[in-house]
Amino acid sequence: MPVKIRLQRHGKKGKPFYWVVAADARAKRDGKFLEKLGTYNPNTNPATIELKVDNSVKWLENGAQPTDTARAILSYKGVLLKHHLNGGVRKGALTEEQAQAKFEAWLKDKEAAIQNKVDGLDKAKADARAKALEHEKEVSDKRAASLLPEVEAPAEEAPAEEAEAAVEGEVAAEAEAPAEEVAEPAAEEASAEAAPAEEAPAPEEAGEEEAPKAE
Repeated sequence: MPVKIRLQRHGKKGKPFYWVVAADARAKRDGKFLEKLGTYNPNTNPATIELKVDNSVKWLENGAQPTDTARAILSYKGVLLKHHLNGGVRKGALTEEQAQAKFEAWLKDKEAAIQNKVDGLDKAKADARAKALEHEKEVSDKRAASLLPEVEAPAEEAPAEEAEAAVEGEVAAEAEAPAEEVAEPAAEEASAEAAPAEEAPAPEEAGEEEAPKAE
């Protein structure tokens, strides 16, 4: 019975989630399978892959053929490398300890590479967030600058208040003006009353005329 290692689709529409399975090559894609070897979630970055490495290696040794996508997943998790190292052990080129040491060293390098990618993605997200905040700040500053003249508009009305004060001063000056005019006629009346005092010598002249009558 030919066996294939392939993906079996699950999940929601638009958000697929896959099982990595060993199944009969004649079975439907999402039909019965012989063993579930792991899961593959492409909705995360990087993709989340859980895989039974030893079980996958056994199926490869038994002649199972992976599909192209399944092969990429097996290579990503080191299944193909371990299968190759086991072949070297069977041929006597390597000991099991040497094969295991090489595989563990490869796993450490792979984990470091994955961690670097995660850190790079986190840094990219942080930079994008910082740029977005800076852009929002610039937009808010421009909006505040455009609204600033309207807020300071009342300060420009100060000259109007000064003009009103000047008008009030003129009205007050006009109100005080009649008092001066009244004061001037009073001075004229006073001078008019003083004028007859200077004409007092007129009776003396009359006395001189009447003097001959007394004789």
